Formats: sequence, C-alpha cells, structure tokens
Amino acid sequence: MNNLFRHFPRGFDDKYKILEWNSALAILTTDFGEQFADICSVLNEFQLRRSDVVAGGGSKSEVAKFLDNRLEDLGWSEYKFEISIDIDGNKISAPTHKIDCVKGKVALDIEWNNKTEFYDRDLNNFRKLYDLGAISVGVIVTRATELQREVFKPLGVGKKYGASTTHLDKLIPKVEGGGNGGCPLLVIAVKPGAYVND
Repeated sequence: MNNLFRHFPRGFDDKYKILEWNSALAILTTDFGEQFADICSVLNEFQLRRSDVVAGGGSKSEVAKFLDNRLEDLGWSEYKFEISIDIDGNKISAPTHKIDCVKGKVALDIEWNNKTEFYDRDLNNFRKLYDLGAISVGVIVTRATELQREVFKPLGVGKKYGASTTHLDKLIPKVEGGGNGGCPLLVIAVKPGAYVND
C-alpha cells in the first residue's frame, strides 16, 4: 500500500489515488489538521453513484455539487482573492480565478469533467497565491483515468467523459512540468472502487 495512505481512513486506497508534491500531505496533517479531517470525512462519505455518472450535462456535475455542498457545511467557501500590484503609486488589479473551496490557507479545486485547460488555471492560481503567502497548500480532486474504461464506457457515457477532459493522466504532466511552481499540492483522484450502482 502507498505509504501516503497511512494518513487516511481505512479503505481510502480502494476509492482513491493519492499523489503529492512539495510535502503537501505533511503540511496538511501538521498545520491544517481541521481542513485535512474535513477532506477525509467528505471523501470517505462520497460514492460515485451511477445516477450521477449518467445524469445530463450542466454547469456543474453532481459529483462537484456533492463535494462543494459537504465542504460548505464544514465551513469551506468559494473564494476569489483580490490582488493588486502597486507600481509607483499606480495600482494594477491582478485578480485570481475563483477557487471552489477555501478554508484558512488551504485551497481546493474540483475538476471532474472540464477541459484540461482548467488544470492550468488551477495550478497557476495555486502557484500565484502560494508565492504571495495567501495559501499554504493546494488540493485538486479529480478522476482517475481508468474510470473511462471501467465505468463510463460500460455505461454508454464514454463520449461524455472524453480523453481531452480532466482526468489524472492529463494532470500529472502539467504538475511535473512545474505548473504549480513551489506550491505544495495534493491530488486525490476518484477510482472505480468508489463506484456504486444505485
């Protein structure tokens, strides 16, 4: 078993892949125990239900709605950092994109079925906010690539979750290419083991 899973509830490795960069997990478990406990609690409760997988499209997936709502119940909120740069007395606005869930100095984005450019946006956001001291760690919850083969195609919705949308194999090269800069990053990817036929 991946040594990272010792920090997570029993059975977590059946449902999720965990990857980290720049000691994100150590920072979360040491300095942000409440936020880490929230993430574990919500994801431990989460099930990838058949009804949500086959549901029609919309601005936000049922998966993202569930995770957003449960984290909001625990004090997380969507947040847009307002940043400005002062150059010789002239203030230039440099706002960030909204982050799905923020609590303290932990930022979490959910990328379930978006264009892969959303990963670039998230990583750039995390890098910028970390460099400015606004956050200490970033978290991305996404889907494992094997869901396409093992869940989506058998259900006849493979085209809905295309190869050019957000899944783990698209994220890893962006991170390994330095997309998050020095920002500690934890990635949690939903595996087929989270699937339930409801």
